Amino acid sequence: MKSVVITAVNTQDARFQLKPGEGVDAIHTNPQYAYAVTLLHTDATLNGVGLALTLGAGTEMVCDAIQVLAQPLVGREIEELMADFGQVFRQIADHPQLRWLGPHKGVVHLALASLTNACFDLWAKTRGVPLWKLLVDLSPDAILALLDLSYLEDVLRPEDVIHLLRREAIHRHEREPILTQGYPGYDTSIGWFHYSDDQVRENARRAVDAGFLAMKLKVGAPDTARDIRRAMLVRNAAGADVQIMLDANQQWTLPVALRTCLELMAMQPYWIEEPTHPDDVLAHQTLARAIAPVKVAAGEHIPHRVLFKNYMQAGAAHFIQVDCTRVGGISEFITVSLLARRFNLPVVPHVGDMGQIHQHLVLFNRVALGHETVFLEYIPHLRDYFRHPAIVDGGVYRPPQEPGSSSDLLD
Repeated sequence: MKSVVITAVNTQDARFQLKPGEGVDAIHTNPQYAYAVTLLHTDATLNGVGLALTLGAGTEMVCDAIQVLAQPLVGREIEELMADFGQVFRQIADHPQLRWLGPHKGVVHLALASLTNACFDLWAKTRGVPLWKLLVDLSPDAILALLDLSYLEDVLRPEDVIHLLRREAIHRHEREPILTQGYPGYDTSIGWFHYSDDQVRENARRAVDAGFLAMKLKVGAPDTARDIRRAMLVRNAAGADVQIMLDANQQWTLPVALRTCLELMAMQPYWIEEPTHPDDVLAHQTLARAIAPVKVAAGEHIPHRVLFKNYMQAGAAHFIQVDCTRVGGISEFITVSLLARRFNLPVVPHVGDMGQIHQHLVLFNRVALGHETVFLEYIPHLRDYFRHPAIVDGGVYRPPQEPGSSSDLLD
């Protein structure tokens, strides 16, 4: 295998204008989908590409942080780097000055996500395989070396990781058909907050016709009656057999969430997503207990493994929506997925990458970690900007075959 050395790190502030109504929820009323992009240049013809999602303004700050945090990567050979990436990750995350700006959240952690994702992309390209194949073929020791388990020793030790991976390897052949069959998706784009009732109804029917067995509606209106009406509208349009998720995007206070979720239970939502502030673990715990058996999903704005640990310990979320463009990249995504496996919780990622990287990671989670197959969010609004856009056919993500993490943007 040819040695590939990182020679320089550049960034790109990539912003994309959405069509009217796209991406709008109860909180984010004027989004502009954007990426803080890391570009790892090498002494070969290969480049590593990493993504961290933003909503436009502030992307330049993440790019600036990437340049500062990237210094430990320059001059490193990619195989040597990834053989001990967990230590490198911790070194960068605990930058002696920038850590004060987090720790492990906000602009600096988004920058780490972009850098980490670029390293994994370059690693897979160097080996000439898609990211999912690189990950599922790694030994337990090699996976452990990618991770920073600090602050998790009370629930997840290195020996626990090795034991889990070896245990799951025994039956992985039973799960490997998903590598050819693909991973089921769910359609988020049917019910953006400002879409009219007629548009939501038509989108729901179109999603069913396209093969989706699950879809999501944005809620969180000041008028609860609007949320209830639109939720029933989607249920009637999609039918009783389709799973429907409701997403409040942190809009509700706990008292409002308690009242509104109880009213929404009549349409049998599959989950209630981000019902209140993402740092308020106890509010999520209270709500989860009050609305059972309806389940709570969270993770889109949970920035690091320690807070995810707290959610799991408290029984505050039933679906773990970790996002590799929000936490510290693919490395921390794997750590959170291992935590979720320890707590017997399913991982259903939020796709801040628009499904490009996460289509690889759900395959790894299923095959190597033994996670149950649920579904992966599908948001198609940026697919035309990627060199190798995710292929979703019949409501199913088809496993990508090109080397890398599917993160390359068109020039």
